[in-house]
Amino acid sequence: MTDNSGQTAPLSAPDPQTFRIRSFARRQGRITPAQQKALDDLWERYGLEPQLSLDAENRFGNHHPIVLEIGFGNGDSLVEMALHDPDHNYVGIEVHRPGVGHLLIKTQEAGISNLRVYAHDAIDILNDCIADASLERVQLFFPDPWHKTRHHKRRIVKQEFLKLIARKLISGGTFHAATDWENYAYDMAEQFNLSGLFTSVNPDSPFSPRPNYRPLTKFEARGHRLGHGVWDLIYRVR
Repeated sequence: MTDNSGQTAPLSAPDPQTFRIRSFARRQGRITPAQQKALDDLWERYGLEPQLSLDAENRFGNHHPIVLEIGFGNGDSLVEMALHDPDHNYVGIEVHRPGVGHLLIKTQEAGISNLRVYAHDAIDILNDCIADASLERVQLFFPDPWHKTRHHKRRIVKQEFLKLIARKLISGGTFHAATDWENYAYDMAEQFNLSGLFTSVNPDSPFSPRPNYRPLTKFEARGHRLGHGVWDLIYRVR
Protein backbone atom coordinates (compact mmCIF):
# COMPACT_ATOMS: atom_id res chain seq x y z
CA MET A 1 0.00 0.00 0.00
CA THR A 2 1.84 3.03 -1.23
CA ASP A 3 1.10 6.66 -2.01
CA ASN A 4 1.76 8.25 -5.38
CA SER A 5 0.68 11.79 -4.65
CA GLY A 6 4.20 13.07 -5.06
CA GLN A 7 3.50 15.65 -2.35
CA THR A 8 6.08 16.28 0.35
CA ALA A 9 4.61 17.06 3.73
CA PRO A 10 6.20 19.88 5.71
CA LEU A 11 8.61 18.70 8.37
CA SER A 12 7.23 19.10 11.85
CA ALA A 13 7.11 17.18 15.10
CA PRO A 14 4.19 14.73 15.23
CA ASP A 15 1.38 15.37 17.61
CA PRO A 16 1.84 12.70 20.33
CA GLN A 17 -1.95 12.44 20.64
CA THR A 18 -2.49 11.55 16.97
CA PHE A 19 0.82 10.09 15.75
CA ARG A 20 0.82 6.47 14.69
CA ILE A 21 3.25 4.24 12.86
CA ARG A 22 2.29 3.96 9.20
CA SER A 23 1.98 0.46 7.76
CA PHE A 24 2.71 1.64 4.23
CA ALA A 25 5.67 3.42 2.67
CA ARG A 26 5.08 6.72 0.95
CA ARG A 27 6.99 6.80 -2.34
CA GLN A 28 6.62 8.45 -5.70
CA GLY A 29 5.35 6.44 -8.62
CA ARG A 30 4.60 7.00 -12.26
CA ILE A 31 1.01 7.43 -13.35
CA THR A 32 0.11 6.81 -16.97
CA PRO A 33 -2.01 9.22 -19.02
CA ALA A 34 -4.79 6.60 -19.13
CA GLN A 35 -4.75 6.22 -15.35
CA GLN A 36 -4.85 9.98 -14.84
CA LYS A 37 -7.72 10.29 -17.32
CA ALA A 38 -9.61 7.62 -15.39
CA LEU A 39 -9.08 9.53 -12.15
CA ASP A 40 -10.32 12.72 -13.84
CA ASP A 41 -13.30 11.20 -15.65
CA LEU A 42 -14.46 8.27 -13.51
CA TRP A 43 -13.83 9.34 -9.95
CA GLU A 44 -17.21 11.01 -9.61
CA ARG A 45 -18.90 7.74 -10.58
CA TYR A 46 -16.87 5.23 -8.57
CA GLY A 47 -14.88 7.25 -6.06
CA LEU A 48 -15.73 7.97 -2.43
CA GLU A 49 -14.34 11.02 -0.70
CA PRO A 50 -12.91 10.46 2.80
CA GLN A 51 -15.66 12.57 4.36
CA LEU A 52 -18.37 10.30 2.91
CA SER A 53 -19.73 7.58 5.16
CA LEU A 54 -20.19 4.14 3.65
CA ASP A 55 -23.89 3.35 3.35
CA ALA A 56 -25.01 0.66 0.91
CA GLU A 57 -28.31 2.30 0.04
CA ASN A 58 -26.79 5.72 -0.62
CA ARG A 59 -23.59 4.55 -2.34
CA PHE A 60 -24.96 1.55 -4.28
CA GLY A 61 -28.73 1.93 -4.31
CA ASN A 62 -29.29 -1.44 -2.62
CA HIS A 63 -28.95 -3.26 0.69
CA HIS A 64 -26.48 -5.95 -0.37
CA PRO A 65 -23.77 -7.02 2.11
CA ILE A 66 -20.49 -5.14 1.91
CA VAL A 67 -17.01 -6.57 1.36
CA LEU A 68 -14.13 -4.19 2.09
CA GLU A 69 -10.61 -4.71 0.74
CA ILE A 70 -7.67 -2.82 2.20
CA GLY A 71 -4.73 -2.14 -0.13
CA PHE A 72 -5.98 -3.61 -3.41
CA GLY A 73 -2.83 -2.86 -5.43
CA ASN A 74 -3.73 -2.55 -9.11
CA GLY A 75 -7.26 -3.75 -8.40
CA ASP A 76 -7.46 -6.60 -10.92
CA SER A 77 -8.53 -9.23 -8.39
CA LEU A 78 -10.99 -6.88 -6.70
CA VAL A 79 -12.67 -6.11 -10.04
CA GLU A 80 -12.85 -9.84 -10.80
CA MET A 81 -14.50 -10.56 -7.45
CA ALA A 82 -17.06 -7.80 -7.90
CA LEU A 83 -17.80 -8.92 -11.46
CA HIS A 84 -18.56 -12.50 -10.42
CA ASP A 85 -20.44 -11.62 -7.24
CA PRO A 86 -23.16 -9.07 -8.06
CA ASP A 87 -25.04 -9.86 -4.85
CA HIS A 88 -22.34 -8.15 -2.78
CA ASN A 89 -21.14 -4.56 -2.76
CA TYR A 90 -17.36 -4.21 -2.92
CA VAL A 91 -15.34 -1.31 -1.57
CA GLY A 92 -11.60 -0.92 -2.01
CA ILE A 93 -9.16 1.31 -0.16
CA GLU A 94 -5.82 2.19 -1.74
CA VAL A 95 -3.50 5.20 -1.49
CA HIS A 96 -1.42 4.37 -4.58
CA ARG A 97 -2.87 6.60 -7.30
CA PRO A 98 -1.75 4.52 -10.32
CA GLY A 99 -3.45 1.49 -8.76
CA VAL A 100 -6.64 3.47 -8.19
CA GLY A 101 -6.57 4.73 -11.78
CA HIS A 102 -6.05 1.19 -13.08
CA LEU A 103 -8.98 -0.11 -11.02
CA LEU A 104 -11.25 2.65 -12.36
CA ILE A 105 -10.34 1.70 -15.94
CA LYS A 106 -11.04 -1.98 -15.32
CA THR A 107 -14.27 -1.25 -13.46
CA GLN A 108 -15.66 0.73 -16.37
CA GLU A 109 -14.48 -1.85 -18.92
CA ALA A 110 -16.19 -4.64 -16.95
CA GLY A 111 -19.41 -2.63 -16.75
CA ILE A 112 -19.90 -3.37 -13.07
CA SER A 113 -21.82 -1.17 -10.67
CA ASN A 114 -21.11 -2.86 -7.32
CA LEU A 115 -17.63 -1.44 -6.74
CA ARG A 116 -16.53 1.82 -5.11
CA VAL A 117 -13.12 3.07 -3.98
CA TYR A 118 -11.55 5.29 -1.35
CA ALA A 119 -8.11 6.76 -2.16
CA HIS A 120 -7.09 7.45 1.41
CA ASP A 121 -5.48 5.90 4.47
CA ALA A 122 -7.39 2.78 5.52
CA ILE A 123 -7.27 3.46 9.26
CA ASP A 124 -8.83 6.89 8.77
CA ILE A 125 -11.56 5.43 6.56
CA LEU A 126 -12.35 2.66 9.05
CA ASN A 127 -12.55 5.12 11.91
CA ASP A 128 -14.40 7.94 10.16
CA CYS A 129 -16.51 6.40 7.38
CA ILE A 130 -17.37 2.81 8.27
CA ALA A 131 -20.17 2.17 10.74
CA ASP A 132 -19.72 -0.49 13.40
CA ALA A 133 -21.19 -3.91 12.55
CA SER A 134 -21.62 -3.02 8.88
CA LEU A 135 -19.16 -5.23 6.94
CA GLU A 136 -19.63 -8.86 6.02
CA ARG A 137 -15.99 -9.44 5.12
CA VAL A 138 -12.72 -7.52 5.30
CA GLN A 139 -9.89 -8.53 2.96
CA LEU A 140 -6.18 -7.83 3.30
CA PHE A 141 -4.26 -9.56 0.53
CA PHE A 142 -0.46 -9.48 0.43
CA PRO A 143 0.17 -6.46 2.66
CA ASP A 144 3.70 -5.13 2.93
CA PRO A 145 5.49 -7.77 5.06
CA TRP A 146 8.11 -5.37 6.37
CA HIS A 147 10.43 -8.36 6.44
CA LYS A 148 13.31 -6.77 8.35
CA THR A 149 12.96 -7.37 12.08
CA ARG A 150 13.41 -3.72 12.93
CA HIS A 151 10.45 -2.90 10.67
CA HIS A 152 8.01 -5.46 12.10
CA LYS A 153 6.43 -2.68 14.14
CA ARG A 154 5.06 -1.32 10.84
CA ARG A 155 3.08 -4.46 10.04
CA ILE A 156 -0.60 -3.57 9.88
CA VAL A 157 -2.00 -6.66 11.62
CA LYS A 158 -1.57 -5.67 15.24
CA GLN A 159 -3.89 -5.72 18.26
CA GLU A 160 -5.38 -2.25 17.79
CA PHE A 161 -6.03 -2.97 14.12
CA LEU A 162 -7.77 -6.26 14.92
CA LYS A 163 -9.95 -4.55 17.53
CA LEU A 164 -10.96 -2.01 14.92
CA ILE A 165 -11.75 -4.67 12.30
CA ALA A 166 -13.75 -6.75 14.79
CA ARG A 167 -15.86 -3.70 15.61
CA LYS A 168 -16.66 -3.05 11.95
CA LEU A 169 -17.70 -6.62 11.12
CA ILE A 170 -21.23 -7.90 11.48
CA SER A 171 -21.83 -10.80 13.84
CA GLY A 172 -20.25 -13.82 12.19
CA GLY A 173 -18.35 -11.64 9.70
CA THR A 174 -14.89 -12.68 8.52
CA PHE A 175 -11.46 -11.16 8.15
CA HIS A 176 -9.47 -12.76 5.32
CA ALA A 177 -5.74 -12.06 5.12
CA ALA A 178 -3.22 -13.62 2.75
CA THR A 179 0.56 -13.39 2.53
CA ASP A 180 3.44 -15.04 0.72
CA TRP A 181 5.81 -14.44 3.65
CA GLU A 182 5.76 -17.42 6.04
CA ASN A 183 7.10 -15.38 8.95
CA TYR A 184 4.32 -12.83 8.53
CA ALA A 185 1.71 -15.60 8.23
CA TYR A 186 2.67 -17.00 11.64
CA ASP A 187 2.93 -13.51 13.08
CA MET A 188 -0.64 -12.75 11.95
CA ALA A 189 -1.86 -16.06 13.34
CA GLU A 190 -0.33 -15.15 16.70
CA GLN A 191 -1.96 -11.72 16.62
CA PHE A 192 -5.37 -13.28 15.91
CA ASN A 193 -4.89 -15.68 18.80
CA LEU A 194 -3.76 -12.96 21.21
CA SER A 195 -6.74 -10.76 20.37
CA GLY A 196 -9.32 -13.25 21.61
CA LEU A 197 -11.77 -11.69 19.14
CA PHE A 198 -11.57 -14.14 16.25
CA THR A 199 -11.74 -17.85 15.54
CA SER A 200 -10.17 -19.53 12.52
CA VAL A 201 -12.78 -20.93 10.12
CA ASN A 202 -10.49 -23.96 9.85
CA PRO A 203 -10.80 -25.74 13.22
CA ASP A 204 -7.57 -27.66 12.62
CA SER A 205 -5.23 -24.84 11.66
CA PRO A 206 -4.76 -21.07 11.67
CA PHE A 207 -4.49 -21.35 7.87
CA SER A 208 -7.17 -22.19 5.32
CA PRO A 209 -7.15 -23.27 1.68
CA ARG A 210 -7.57 -20.40 -0.77
CA PRO A 211 -11.34 -20.00 -1.26
CA ASN A 212 -12.75 -19.80 -4.76
CA TYR A 213 -13.73 -16.18 -4.35
CA ARG A 214 -10.09 -15.05 -4.06
CA PRO A 215 -8.62 -15.01 -7.58
CA LEU A 216 -5.20 -16.51 -8.15
CA THR A 217 -2.95 -13.67 -9.29
CA LYS A 218 -0.32 -14.08 -12.02
CA PHE A 219 2.38 -13.30 -9.46
CA GLU A 220 0.98 -15.93 -7.10
CA ALA A 221 0.71 -18.56 -9.85
CA ARG A 222 4.34 -17.93 -10.79
CA GLY A 223 5.29 -18.32 -7.13
CA HIS A 224 3.51 -21.66 -6.95
CA ARG A 225 5.46 -22.89 -9.98
CA LEU A 226 8.69 -21.89 -8.23
CA GLY A 227 7.62 -23.67 -5.05
CA HIS A 228 6.81 -20.56 -3.05
CA GLY A 229 4.08 -20.78 -0.44
CA VAL A 230 1.02 -18.61 0.14
CA TRP A 231 -0.86 -18.59 3.43
CA ASP A 232 -4.55 -17.65 3.74
CA LEU A 233 -5.88 -16.78 7.17
CA ILE A 234 -9.67 -16.59 7.40
CA TYR A 235 -11.03 -15.73 10.80
CA ARG A 236 -14.60 -15.22 11.98
CA VAL A 237 -15.34 -12.56 14.57
CA ARG A 238 -16.67 -14.04 17.80
